[in-house]
Amino acid sequence: MAYTLPALPYDYTALEPYISKSTLEFHHDKHHAAYVNNYNAAVANTEYDSQAIEDVIKSVAGNPDKAGLFNNAAQAWNHSFYWQCMKPNGGGTPTGALADKINADFGSFDQFVEAFKAAGATQFGSGWAWLVLENGTLKVTKTGNADLPLVHGQTALLTMDVWEHAYYLDYQNKRPDYINTFITQLINWDFVASNFAAA
Repeated sequence: MAYTLPALPYDYTALEPYISKSTLEFHHDKHHAAYVNNYNAAVANTEYDSQAIEDVIKSVAGNPDKAGLFNNAAQAWNHSFYWQCMKPNGGGTPTGALADKINADFGSFDQFVEAFKAAGATQFGSGWAWLVLENGTLKVTKTGNADLPLVHGQTALLTMDVWEHAYYLDYQNKRPDYINTFITQLINWDFVASNFAAA
């Protein structure tokens, strides 16, 4: 059961000037596509071929002999999720039940923002910042490389890619500028709210 590279949920120019067409072309069409192709090649004609990618990720996590499979599977999943976390004219603040939960668990939306910024800025090297739901509580976490909440008993609601290929063409080494722009201009709070409602 091949995992299909999803099309971007918006045009390549739709996130400009915050994320350029060039970044999306390289990031989606090269990096993400490579993870998907490597994953499909790795599971072809194996016991994993008929399994959903989430099940494969959970079954091989922590197995050093399956590290390559895990990395490509998790990165394929992470990127598919990441694209949904952004939208044209995004950013702003959430509303409704999600906003209430953020205020309850973080103290305020501003305190969530500070925690999310810190997670992205302090992730050494490549990785991800996440808003997750764990045992009924919202938390901000960060993971290195391909690691993801799915294997830690958490439900992912939002992610921000802090691998350099996510921002370097547009922001060079200024990761904090990318992080601030992601939060204020790009987050798709409708998608985050739908994940929260379904959790």
